[in-house]
Order: sequence, then structure tokens, then C-alpha cells
Amino acid sequence: MTTTVGPRTDKRVGSAAPFAGVAALLRLYLRLDRIRITVWTLALAGTVFATVESLIAAYPDTASRQARAAFLENPAAVLMSGPSYGTADYTLGAMTANELSLTVFVAAAIMSILLVVRHTRTQEEAGRLELLRALPVGAFAPPAAALLSVAVANAAVGVGITVALVAAGLEVAGSVAFGVATAVTGLVFGAVAAVTAQFSEHSRAATGSALGVLAVAFLVRGAGDIIEPSGSWLSWFSPIAWAQQTRLYVDLRWWPLLLSVAVIVVLLALAVALSRRRDIGGGLRAPQPGPSEAAPGLLSAPGLAWRLLRGTFVGWTVGLALFGFVMGTLASSLEDVIDDIPDLADWLGADTGSLTSSFGATMLLFLVVGVAAFAVSAVMRLRSEEEAGRAGLVVVTGATRLRWLLGSLAVIVAQALVALAVTGAAIGLGMAMAVGDAGWIARMCGAALVYAPAVLFVVAVAVALFALVPRAANLAWVLVVWAVFVGWLGEVLNIPDWARNFSPLEHTPRVPYEDVRAAPLLVFGAAALVLVVIAVAGFRRRDVTA
Repeated sequence: MTTTVGPRTDKRVGSAAPFAGVAALLRLYLRLDRIRITVWTLALAGTVFATVESLIAAYPDTASRQARAAFLENPAAVLMSGPSYGTADYTLGAMTANELSLTVFVAAAIMSILLVVRHTRTQEEAGRLELLRALPVGAFAPPAAALLSVAVANAAVGVGITVALVAAGLEVAGSVAFGVATAVTGLVFGAVAAVTAQFSEHSRAATGSALGVLAVAFLVRGAGDIIEPSGSWLSWFSPIAWAQQTRLYVDLRWWPLLLSVAVIVVLLALAVALSRRRDIGGGLRAPQPGPSEAAPGLLSAPGLAWRLLRGTFVGWTVGLALFGFVMGTLASSLEDVIDDIPDLADWLGADTGSLTSSFGATMLLFLVVGVAAFAVSAVMRLRSEEEAGRAGLVVVTGATRLRWLLGSLAVIVAQALVALAVTGAAIGLGMAMAVGDAGWIARMCGAALVYAPAVLFVVAVAVALFALVPRAANLAWVLVVWAVFVGWLGEVLNIPDWARNFSPLEHTPRVPYEDVRAAPLLVFGAAALVLVVIAVAGFRRRDVTA
């Protein structure tokens, strides 16, 4: 009997065209990100619109705007905002561009980094990319769809910002340029993330590396703009500066954005070239082989937690300390300009005699949010360990679930306290070098530790969500985001007191400018303890994902 074999109809892995399936994957990624993109767009557009309206109310005439323009001569303001244009005739548009653009550009960059890593390295780490490649999907289709989805996200943000600026009454050309500069800057750092995703096997490393590049770009731009208020040669090494050099609403020029476009093309080509040199799921940087036997410390829950979190802890602490030191060194310049800038004392809430203390307290408030962000990310690592099944393996080897939870929590608390102390000491060291008083090191270190109850309260909220409603654990980030929003834009937007009070950091005395009050510290400490007790009770009642 003869059997006739027809032509094969199955499609083997790799047989598809390089970009086959990119349209379907793009629709999938956009569907998965529809809420994220909407939230980012509305948040940034709403912030821009509210900021412009607040600036109109706070600085209604030319005299008040010119007084505000004098503030931009201070190095601290330059570092936190950027180069200043149009200060001779400080219009509302110039004020918006000079004082808001940096925040918007950095936010778009962070959004792009998170989305690119989510759809590239995270997909590989979870094994989903390998499943996709088993279908008739081209080798370049998944990363191409990821980058296109990020481009759509940046376009949505750019359009939202443009509409918000025009609705607030600013001229159309500058508003369009603002939106385009935001989208292009976001894409630059999205391309950076596409490159960093090629090196490590883990999404956290890819995200951390890309955010590190963003931090370096921020500091390079700041240092360059301090050298020259309109931007020095050093500024041009930062992609953030390219967007700011468009001179929005003052002397609009588009050509600096061509540098961003060129870098995007180069980085994407580099990402493609690097991706061809590695296997799916692997990284260019091969993991170091571990010892044949585990170190004694890894046999305990705290030792394991320390090993998992030490890289993140060191990275956050060093970054915050360096930034704090740089900010601290600017303390002496404030007293030199206070007589010429009356608004500066109002912004810091200080009289001339306590200006340095108020400056240190303000800078500390900004950086404490970074410590809270690190602590929440550390708690989210517990959730990742559980989702990956590794927490279940630890439990079945003999460690009780409470020992695992409380041991990990003890490490997170200790790391948060060390990060606070180091950050405060770094700010104090910079201030000591600036004003010639070594006592600032101990004062700022102590001031940072005053924030410990508030930071530990944020940690306790994250742990409680993780223990009781693990799927909602990421809601802990809402506290951090709100603290950032209130700390950075609370005064500009005239946020009412009742809304500011939702930020735990708002209840902490602004030491060393203000006196320490025990009541809020005790309340937050007690609340954190209660939340931990509730978390322990809830964690005992639910299953550990294996």
C-alpha cells in the first residue's frame, strides 16, 4: 500500500519573515498598555495644564515674573530646572519652558524605559517570548512591536502636553515643539533601554542600567548648565539638553531634536546588532558561575534577602548620596543672591538667617522620596520571588513563611535606614564643604533619620498590600508618586493642605529648619507597626504561590 505524503504545512521556528506578525503583536502590546498609557498621558497633561494655570495666578504681571526670573541665576535652580532663556523679558511661555520642561522630559524618559523593558527583557525572563517565537513570528517582530508601542505612548503624551499647553493659553508653535521634544526625548531613553536589555538576563538589571543612564544625563546637563546658564559644551553630551536647547517660546529652533533622532537610530541599530549575538532568554553578559556550596548566610531568610537586594540597595544609595552631595555644595550660593531674589526666601519658607537650614531641609525632602521608592521596590521584589515560585521553594525547604517574610522585612528596614543616614550625611558633607562648617554632616544625617517613621510607614503599607492583596501590591507606588508630586510641585500648583496630607512625608518636621515634633513620628511609627502585624496575620492565612 502506497502512502502519499503531501507538502508540509507547519511553520518551523525562524521560518517566518523577520518582521512577520509585528502588526498583531503591536495590537496586543497596546491593549496590554492601554491603561498605563492613558494614566501617563492624563497625568502629565494634567500636571502641565495645572502648572501653567498656577503660574498665571502666582505671577500675573511682568514685575512678578521678572522677580521670578532672578531665581534662575541660582545654581540649585539651574540644576533642578535647566538652562534659562528669555529672562530679560520673562513671559509665561519662557517660565513654563524653563521651570517645567525638565520634569516632563524626565517623566517621559522613565515611562519609555519601563515600557520597553516590560515588552522585551521581561517577556524573555518570563519565557513568553520563546512561546511567541514558536509561532510564525519573525525574529525582529517582538522588539519592533515593543518599540512601536512605546512610540505610540510617547506620541500620546506629546499630543496631550501640546493640547494642555494650548488650552492654558500658550502659543501653538511653542506648544507643539514642547510636545514633540517630550516624545523624542522619551524615545531616546526607550532606545537606551532597548540596548541595556541585551546585556543582562534580568529585567531589573536592564531597568536599573537604563535609569542609571538617565541619571547621568541629568547630572551632566545640570553641571553643564551651571557652567554656562544658557548651556555649555558639557550640556550637549546629554539628550535632555538637546530638548531644552530648542528654546521653547523664546527663540524656537528645531535642529537640536535632530541629534535625538540620530541617536535613536544608532541605538536601535546597536540593539539589533547585539540581539543577534545572544540566545533568547540569555544576555551578552554571562552570569558568573556560583560556588559549589552556598555561603552560610544564604541559608537564612535575612541572608537570602540581603543577597537578592544588595545590588539594588547599593545602586540607590550611591546614586542618592552623589546627588545629595552635589546639591549640598550649592548651599553657599544661596546667601549670595537672597538680597536680589525676594521670592527665594518665600519658596524655601525661610528668613535670611535660616536660609541654609531651609535649603538643606528642602533638598533632603526631595531625596527622601528616593529612599521610599527603593524600599517599595524591595518589597515588590518579594512579590516577584513569589510569582516566580522561588518563595515557595524556600518555604518547602524548611523555612517557615513568617520567617521568610519577617527576615526579608528586617533587611529592607535596615537598608532603608542606612540609605537615609548616608543620603543625609552626603548632603551635609556638601553643605559643610560649601559653608565651612563640618557640623552640617551630623545635623543632616540626624535630620534624614527623622524621616524614618514616614518611610517605614510606606514600607508597612507595601508589605500589608503584598500580604493581604498580593495582586494589588503595586498600589503602594501611589504613595511614592504622590509624595514626589507634592514635594516637587506642591507649592507651584498650590495644592490644598488636605490633599498634601495624603503624603506621609508632609507630616514630618522639616529638620534642621524646623524643630522636631514627636507626635507625628510616634503616630507613623505606631501605624507602621500595626500594619506589619496585620500583614503577618494575613500572610499566615493565604497560600504562598509555588
